[in-house]
Amino acid sequence: MATTNDLKNGMVLNLDNELWSVVEFQHVKPGKGPAFVRTKLKHVLSGKVVDKTFNAGTKVETATVDKRNMQYLYKDGTDYVFMDMDTYDQIHLSTETVGDNANYMLENTEAIVAMHEGVPLYVELPASLVFEVTYTEPGLQGDRSTGGNKPATIETGATVQVPLFITTGEKIKVDTRDGRYLGRG
Repeated sequence: MATTNDLKNGMVLNLDNELWSVVEFQHVKPGKGPAFVRTKLKHVLSGKVVDKTFNAGTKVETATVDKRNMQYLYKDGTDYVFMDMDTYDQIHLSTETVGDNANYMLENTEAIVAMHEGVPLYVELPASLVFEVTYTEPGLQGDRSTGGNKPATIETGATVQVPLFITTGEKIKVDTRDGRYLGRG
């Protein structure tokens, strides 16, 4: 148990038997009336974000989330097989648990797998990874970095919008949170 005064970004709360991660919080002390804490919470499993207000000092139940360094090994049917980097144990994660991160996972990619009471909750990839462009339309003479974007397919099969000067076979850096092109790899 903790109070709302102890909240920190990334802390996981157990509200009504559902796990919520604190995205933002703000202590508010109005001129009149009691202080309160305004929070933005993200549902750990569904990813839904909600705003919730608590009275200052209210007790909230925290959940212990064990974050482990793991390595993605291979896809087995609909499951993704990860290996714990410390114990070498292998676990199977469902497509729902991995979510959109599957678009940016190559074999041997290291990731953090969050577990709660032995149940995998979600996968956290590094903020950016480097991929090879497997296909993109050739750029035209005169295309420059300010000219716009075109779709490119990366080695995981995902499509990323890249500048016109990028060619097939180049390595590019991609933001794994939203799929944005960040530069050449």
